[in-house]
Amino acid sequence: MPPKTKDSRNASGVITTNRKAFRDFHILEKLEAGVELRGTEVKSIRQGHVRVDESYARIENGQAEILQMTIQPYDHGNVFNHSPTRPRRLLLHKKEILRLQSKINEKGLTLVPLKVYFKGGRVKLEIALCKGKDTVDKRETLKRRSADLEARRAMRNR
Repeated sequence: MPPKTKDSRNASGVITTNRKAFRDFHILEKLEAGVELRGTEVKSIRQGHVRVDESYARIENGQAEILQMTIQPYDHGNVFNHSPTRPRRLLLHKKEILRLQSKINEKGLTLVPLKVYFKGGRVKLEIALCKGKDTVDKRETLKRRSADLEARRAMRNR
């Protein structure tokens, strides 16, 4: 019998995904970033108490940070627990930060987190350079998705 993994939620280590991002934005480029965390935040993330659907990233003073990422306080924490929505620094190379800064300023794009996951015991955040969708684009995406779903059902029933 194979040994049980520590994190049985998902074999790939994905803790949470931002499904709203795929609906509301055109994703142009994906990037992996580390997150600077304090104290009990990692323990809380391991329990799955993290949300990124309302969050966004920005670059200010040569540093990338994620805002509105909610990590609930750790259950067994004490006075050293963290603030749930504090800004957290993203760990990226300086060249990556400068390149992203120039694209954001030039084209009016934004940085949106897509998923939070563990990689080698460390918390990673997949962020994407995105452009907002219009209402027409959102409806088109929904139509395409429903047509694909119906086609798959028809193929399965045959």
